[in-house]
Amino acid sequence: MTEFSILGAGVAGLCCATVLAERGHEVEVIDTDPAPRGASWYAGGMLAPFCEAEIAPPEVLRLGREAVDWWAARVPGVVRRGTLVVAPPRDRAELDRFSVRTEGHRRLDRDAIAGLEPDLAGRFDAALFFSEEAFLDPRRAMEALAENLRARGVPLLLGCDALPRGRVIDCRGLAARDALSDLRAVRGEMLMVQTREVALTRTVRLLHPRFPVYVVPRDEGRFLVGATMIESDDDGPITARSAMELLSALYTLHPAFAEAALIETGAGLRPAFPDNLPAIRHGTDRVFVNGFYRHGFLMAPAMAERLARQVSNRHAPDMMHGVPA
Repeated sequence: MTEFSILGAGVAGLCCATVLAERGHEVEVIDTDPAPRGASWYAGGMLAPFCEAEIAPPEVLRLGREAVDWWAARVPGVVRRGTLVVAPPRDRAELDRFSVRTEGHRRLDRDAIAGLEPDLAGRFDAALFFSEEAFLDPRRAMEALAENLRARGVPLLLGCDALPRGRVIDCRGLAARDALSDLRAVRGEMLMVQTREVALTRTVRLLHPRFPVYVVPRDEGRFLVGATMIESDDDGPITARSAMELLSALYTLHPAFAEAALIETGAGLRPAFPDNLPAIRHGTDRVFVNGFYRHGFLMAPAMAERLARQVSNRHAPDMMHGVPA
């Protein structure tokens, strides 16, 4: 007998289904999209709680630190090589500000930067290195979670309007605005380039007063470059302005990127609550797990574990920013 019906096959839904199934619950996953490609599809996949704490509430650092081990235990391809944060000499103040607002880093000079990333040798004379951070390929990670669920016998009902057979766990992201009035959209745009002229082995964040970016290596010389943060419901293609800003920052990181092939662009709408923290909310007929903002892969494991604790002990829920979480 199905105990829980998970609505939504994005990162939140798959993580919730995984944790519940691991604890022995009978679960199914339902998504009306036959190939779900929401915000999770365009994510950078950075497991970077220390860097995110620069602008995020303390809960993101505290709960996000669980993510690296959680993902590494369940999917292949988690790269534990830290995050390198750099800034051009003219923006040194940005690096100093970032250092003050974060922890878990050490400061590097020009030689130390070259030792970590030889292709950046001579380009930056100072950096911050967050050694405990990691990254993964979100698309492959979600595929691996889905395959793990199928191997456990969990039905993944994609591309259909199947009626839930168990208690509903609503992980539909922005589609849940029909029930969550304070959920808003935050647009993020990304692009993917490919080149053999530059090699990076870890996430590199380039600080800039107006448009800081991150560059995450993929395989076969590909790099994901992101991401804008725009308060908008527009789910259309990436804009020319955003593309130019991202590409300009990429060129600042290394001029050889000017000859890279631009192989993909995309935009996704991230669901967020007013405080930009995810929440678990108990409704009359379902439980909502939503509001991941820009922290889906970082925060979904901790929220899934928290959900599992709550459904096992419904009368003693954990609390987060004033609502059950």
